[in-house]
Amino acid sequence: MFLTCMETVTKELVSWMRGHESSVFSISVHASGRYAITTSSDTAQLWDLDTFQRKRKLNILQSVGIQKVFFLPLSNTILSCFKDNSIFAWECDTLSCKYQLPAPPESSSVLYKVFAVTRDGRILAAGGKSNHLHLWCLEAKQLFRIIQMPTKVRAIRHLEFLPDSFDAGSNQVLGVLSQDGIMRFVNIQTCKLLFEIGSLDEGISSSVISPHGRYIASIMENGSLNIYSVQALTQEINKPPPPLVKVIEDLPKSKLNSGGLKMKVTSGRVQRPAKSRENKIQARILKQDLTGNFENKENEVSDGLNKKRLQILLKGYGEYPTKYRMFIWRSLLQLPENHTAFSSLVDKGVHVAFLNLQKKYPIKSRKLLRVLQRTLSALAHWSAIFSDTPYLPLLAFPFVKLFQNNQLICFEVVATLIINWCQHWFEYFPNPPINILSMIENVLAFHDRELLQHFIDHDITSQLYAWPLLETVFSEVLTREEWLKLFDNIFSNHPSFLLMTVVAYNTCSRAPLLNCSLRDDFEYFFHHRNNLDISVVIREVYHLMDTTPTDIHPNGKLDAFVALTKGQYPVFNQYPKFIVDYQTQERERIRNDELDFLRERQMVEDMQAEVDQQRVEDEAWYQKQELLRKAEETRREMLLQEEEKMVQQRQRLASVKRELRAKEMHLQDATRRRFLKLQQDQHEMELRRLNDEIERKNLIRNQEAVAKEMREDADTYRRKVDLEEHMFHKLIEAGQTQNQKTQKLIEENLAEAEQACLNADWRIQALHKQRCDDLQRNACYQEVAKLLRENRRKETEVLNAMVGEGAKKWEEAKEKDFHLKSEKKASALSDASRKWFLEKELDDALEHAEHPYNTVPRCQSGQAASGYVPRTSQLKDSSEVDSSTHISLNRRRVQWDTMEQDLMERVRNLRQRLTAQARNRCRTPHLLAT
Repeated sequence: MFLTCMETVTKELVSWMRGHESSVFSISVHASGRYAITTSSDTAQLWDLDTFQRKRKLNILQSVGIQKVFFLPLSNTILSCFKDNSIFAWECDTLSCKYQLPAPPESSSVLYKVFAVTRDGRILAAGGKSNHLHLWCLEAKQLFRIIQMPTKVRAIRHLEFLPDSFDAGSNQVLGVLSQDGIMRFVNIQTCKLLFEIGSLDEGISSSVISPHGRYIASIMENGSLNIYSVQALTQEINKPPPPLVKVIEDLPKSKLNSGGLKMKVTSGRVQRPAKSRENKIQARILKQDLTGNFENKENEVSDGLNKKRLQILLKGYGEYPTKYRMFIWRSLLQLPENHTAFSSLVDKGVHVAFLNLQKKYPIKSRKLLRVLQRTLSALAHWSAIFSDTPYLPLLAFPFVKLFQNNQLICFEVVATLIINWCQHWFEYFPNPPINILSMIENVLAFHDRELLQHFIDHDITSQLYAWPLLETVFSEVLTREEWLKLFDNIFSNHPSFLLMTVVAYNTCSRAPLLNCSLRDDFEYFFHHRNNLDISVVIREVYHLMDTTPTDIHPNGKLDAFVALTKGQYPVFNQYPKFIVDYQTQERERIRNDELDFLRERQMVEDMQAEVDQQRVEDEAWYQKQELLRKAEETRREMLLQEEEKMVQQRQRLASVKRELRAKEMHLQDATRRRFLKLQQDQHEMELRRLNDEIERKNLIRNQEAVAKEMREDADTYRRKVDLEEHMFHKLIEAGQTQNQKTQKLIEENLAEAEQACLNADWRIQALHKQRCDDLQRNACYQEVAKLLRENRRKETEVLNAMVGEGAKKWEEAKEKDFHLKSEKKASALSDASRKWFLEKELDDALEHAEHPYNTVPRCQSGQAASGYVPRTSQLKDSSEVDSSTHISLNRRRVQWDTMEQDLMERVRNLRQRLTAQARNRCRTPHLLAT
C-alpha cells in the first residue's frame, strides 16, 4: 500500500509514501502541517511532510490491533487507541509515553471504535457497539461522565464535536451518528438532545462538520449529498422563551376535557403543543389606544416585548428576573447578532495594541483574559479610536465577564453601550469628556450645591468624582448583583440615565463625602466599594430624571437610543480623527523605536549569549582536552606496558628459536656427516669390488698361461685342475661376496645404532629443556603447551621404541658376528673336504649368493627368530625416525613463528584502535575552537 501527496494549487503529484502493508483508514495532520500520522489495522507511521520520509513506525501485536492514532488539537501530543480499550498519549518530538488512561469501569464496558476530541484538546469522547458514550478529561486523565443515548441507538458509527466560534475551543455539542443512520447532537454538559439530522427512510452513511461549525455535509445511504445549515437547525433552540403571561380565550369545559391539547416532552427539545384541527386557540388582542395604534414605536422592542411594560415591571420589582435577564437585555438593546461581520473582525486576530494586555491587566483566568483580548481587538478593528482608549478594558471587562461564553453578544453589548451611553465621550480625546462631565456638574450644582462647593473647596473636580464611575461603569464600586440591578435600569431608560446615576451616587453618599478632606480619601472612595444601597441610588436617579430642569437635563443633549444595524456594524467616527491619527503615528513611531531598541537589545543579548556559549564551549573543550590528555597518557602507559610484555615475550621467543636453530643445525650436521660416511663407505666397497675383480682376472690370466704351458704335459690334469679351480674360485667368490654383504650390513647397523643412541640422548635433553621452558611460559600459551606436551608424548613413545629397537639391533649384531665366525669355519672345512663335497658345497654357495638370508638355514632362522631385521627395513625405520624428528622440529618452529606474528598483529591493532579513538575525541573540540 502507498500514499500519494498532491499539490492542491497545481494538482500535481508531490511524492509517494510507501510502508503500509494493509489499507490505511485514518490520516491525522499536526496543527503545524509538518507531520502526519497514517493508521492501518496493524501499524501506525509518523511522516515528515517536509521531506516525505518516515520518522517512526508503531508495530503492535496482531492480537491487539489499532483503532485510531491521531494528533490532539493545539498540542504536540499523539493519542493512540487500541482494540483492547487501552489509550496512550505520546510526546510528538521525543515519542516518549506521557500517560495512559485507566481502564473504564466494568459496569459500563464498551469496546471503543470511534473517537472525537474538542478543539482545545481537553475532552475525549469514545463510543462503540453500545448506546453509552464515555467522556474522558485528558487533563485529569480520568473518566468524568457516561452518557446513555436513547434505546434506539445500539451502536455508534461516528463522533464529531460541533465547533463554535465563541466557546474558545471547549466544544459543548457532540454529534453522534448511530447504526440507524440518524445523527443526534447532544449537549455533553446538560446531556440533552438538541436536534438531529437524517431519518430511517433517508439514513446518513458518513458526515463531516465545517471548521467554523456553520454547515454539516452528509453522504446519505442512497448516494446523495446533503448540506445542512447549523443556524437553521438551532433556530428553534435559540428562540426566546414564550411570554410569562399570555391570555387565551376561555373554552368550554367540555372542549377542554376532550383532550385536544397534548404536550410531548423529549430530551431537551423545545416543541410546541400540537393543535387539533377542531379546536383552535385564539389569543386575545392587546388593548389599543383610541387612535387604533399601539404604544409609541420607541417603546417597542423585538421578540414581542414592550419597553414601557418592561419599565413598569422593573419599577415594581427593582430588577429583571435572573433567568430572563440576558434575554431581556438582548431584546432591549436590539442586538442584530451579525455573525459574519463579527467573524471577520475576529479573524483579523489580536490587535497590536492588546498583545501585552496581561502585563497591564493580570487576570487569573486565562480564558477570561483571552475573551477580553479578543473583544478589545474586535473593537479596535471596528474603530481605530478604541486601540488608543486607555479605559476601554475597564469599560468592557464587566460585560466580558458576564458574556464570556458568548463573545458575539459581549461585543455587540459593549458596542451598543459605546454608541448610546457613551455619546460625546471622545470629542476631547485623549482627555476625559469635558462636555459630559460639565453636564454632570450642572445637574449636581442644581440638586446639591453644598456638596459641589465642598468639592470645589478641596480642589476636587468632576474628573475625580464623576469620571472614575463612568469609565468603569460602576464596576469598581458595586457588587455583581448591584451592578446587574443598576444596568437593568440603565438599559431600560434613556442614555442620560447613566449620567444621572453618577449624580445620584454622589448625592446619596454626601454624608461620607462631606467628611472627606484629603484628595487620597476622595480617590479611594470613588475606586472602592462603599456601604450604599443601590435601590436608594436608583430611586434617586428616577427622581433626578423627573425633577431636573430641561435646560440642564442631559436628555436634551443626548440622542435617543439607536440599535446596531443588521448585517454590518455602523461606522464609528465620533472623535477627533487628526488627534487619533497623530497619536497612532506617534505610537507607531514609538513602537518602531521600541522594536528597534528591542531588536538591538536582543542582538546584544544574542551576542552576549553567543559569547557565553562560546566561553562555555571553550571551557568544555579545554576540559575535554584535559580528559583526552589524561586518557591518552593512560593509554600510552598501557601501550608501554603491553610493549614491554611483547619485548619480553619476543626475547623468550628469540631464545627458543635460537635453541631450535642450534638443535636443527646439530641435527643437520650429524645427518650430513652420516650421509658423507655412507657415501665414503659405498665408494670403498666399490673400490674393493673392483680390486677383487682385477685380481680375479689376473689370476685367471696366470692360470690360463700355466695351463697353456702344462697342456702339452697333462691335458687331463689340466682339465681337472681347471674345473676344480673354476669351482673353487666360484666358491671363494661367493663366500667373499656374502662376507662383504654381511660385513657391510653389520657396519651400517652399528652406525645406525650409534646414531640412534645419539638421537635418543639429544631428544632426552630436548625434552628436559622443554619441560623447564613449559614451567616458565604464561597462561596465554596454554594451547601451545598442550601441543608441545602432545608432541613430547609422541616423541617419548618414538624414543622408547627406538631404544628397544637399538637393544634388539645390538643383540642382532652379536648374533651376526657369531654367524660370521661360523661361516669362516664352514669355509675352512669346505676347503679340506672339497674333493668329495665340492659339488654339494658349490650348489649351496650358489644358492647362498642368490638368497643370502636363506643360507645356513638353521643359523639364520634362529637369527630371524631372535629379532633380526633386514637392512632395508632398518634404514627405513631410521629414515622415518629422522623425518619425524625433522617434522616435529619444523612444526614447533612454525607454531612459534605463528604465535609471534599473532602477537605482533594484536599490538598493531591495539595501536591503531587507540590512535582512532584519540582522533575521534579530538576532532569536535578543535572544530568548536575554530
